[in-house]
Amino acid sequence: MPLAVGFDLDMTLIDPRPGMVAAMAALAAETGLPLDGEYFAANLGPPLDMIFRGFEAPEERIPWLVDRFRALYPEIVIPATVALPGATEALAAVHEAGGRTLVVTGKYGPNAAKHLAQFGWTVDVLVGERWSTAKGETLLEHGATIYIGDHEGDMAGALAAGALAIGVPTGPHSAADLRAAGADVVLTNLTEFPAWLKSHLAAH
Repeated sequence: MPLAVGFDLDMTLIDPRPGMVAAMAALAAETGLPLDGEYFAANLGPPLDMIFRGFEAPEERIPWLVDRFRALYPEIVIPATVALPGATEALAAVHEAGGRTLVVTGKYGPNAAKHLAQFGWTVDVLVGERWSTAKGETLLEHGATIYIGDHEGDMAGALAAGALAIGVPTGPHSAADLRAAGADVVLTNLTEFPAWLKSHLAAH
């Protein structure tokens, strides 16, 4: 089977937390709603509508809040985001092995694309607004056999696709959390991925 490797974005490839705090704080100031940017940034993964419900925002305001956050995002979050260690090399390792790269993320696709452009990353497939097992549907559609993420929801997505689930505890969940969620492999971070991939391909 051809090699196709999927990656989560937030806290797997990138660290957008400072900008996320600032964007949510700006939205809180604009709306007067109790939106906790620090909590949000410390627990990245779930989609925005779920986040706003967790902050007990009025249901009828949630579509507007999602749209407004997305509109604030390019100006506030993009400039404050950094690539996580090993991200560039991990993506390159897949292409060097003759494989295809996918980024499958809960983030709004156009803003995810801005992050890829920000770091000069070229991926074969980018799909946004996918969370947990919905990621699995996208991974199956594109033939991904490996999926890498930092969240329990990422492990659920990989397992739903029958893909090898690789966890990196660079986000809100520990290595033990990721193993408990079904991770087949846990790496310290993406700097370990190129050597792991080489070993995995040699063994298979």
